Amino acid sequence: MKGRIFCLWTALLLALTGCAMTPADPDTARESIQVIAMDTAMLITTYGERSPAAAYACEDAIRELEALFSRTDPDSAVSRLNAAGSLELSEEETELAGILRQAGQYYEETGGAFDITVAPVVSAWGFTTDSFQVPAQSELDRLLPLVDGSAVTVEDRAAALGPGQSIDLGAIAKGYAAGRLCTVFNEYDVPRALADLGGNVLAWGDRPDGTPWRVGIQDPAHPDDKEALVGVLELVDAFAVTSGSYQRYFEQDGKRYHHIIDPATGKPADSGLTSVTVVAGTGAGNGAMCDAYSTALFTMGEAKALEFWRSRQNGALFSLVLVTEDGRVVVADQTGRFAFVPSEESGYVYETAS
Repeated sequence: MKGRIFCLWTALLLALTGCAMTPADPDTARESIQVIAMDTAMLITTYGERSPAAAYACEDAIRELEALFSRTDPDSAVSRLNAAGSLELSEEETELAGILRQAGQYYEETGGAFDITVAPVVSAWGFTTDSFQVPAQSELDRLLPLVDGSAVTVEDRAAALGPGQSIDLGAIAKGYAAGRLCTVFNEYDVPRALADLGGNVLAWGDRPDGTPWRVGIQDPAHPDDKEALVGVLELVDAFAVTSGSYQRYFEQDGKRYHHIIDPATGKPADSGLTSVTVVAGTGAGNGAMCDAYSTALFTMGEAKALEFWRSRQNGALFSLVLVTEDGRVVVADQTGRFAFVPSEESGYVYETAS
């Protein structure tokens, strides 16, 4: 589960959801729906003459992907792959092959910091079932040899795991789904839309008044206060995904344990970061990329995350907003993809990386 990106328009949209009136101007006709899927609440708002049909087509697309990617649904393709170790995919299941190939690419690019085969370790901590516990080191030592993304193979429509492995697509599935929504928006001639898939935001076009969408980044120090932000992103045609240690965690013996597991140690990542936001344009594959990178870069920590950012087309592939444990916000943007407006009340020190 990703950390919270709070959309400043959420309260207004919820108030308007269900309104049956259709504005005369087709460019401002609007439909807002809430979807509960992939273990999160999603809000999708579409504009244009076909906005109602587009919004519900988005819901259909998300549910189709959930039926493929869910680890907890025993009938999903992922669950059947985990149970059998290999799977011949039907024609309707070929998207699983595509996302597995993307996951393998991000595993290689990040040096294993992104790894979908960390699933057994995540389960050992109880994050799959919400039965939280701190596993014994002996159990982690037994499970860590199973964490190896290079052992996942995809050939045509056949997928296979290494012996004893299982996968969890939670760190990439919602970003992939956001990318699928771009296809829906194109198909239904949607001029503008905003989708929040549980911290995975897609800003499609601009707002009806021609200004960028304004999307707030939650202050990790105050996760329960939706008005506590480290800053606001101004976005047009962009994905923005945040991973943070503050959204899902448990406490035991006075210590907090968050859900972002370092594949190298089998323990919650201790990287000096409290949240990572990745921003990229709406090009093909970028939704999944932002999702995967936000998790991987959180695990890497500030120095390695910035080094990785610079290595991706000299910083031109995506942009970053890092929030550190020592009270800094580091903005890394060579793309001009967004404007970042700091929060004057946050108390953070703001820095720009180059």
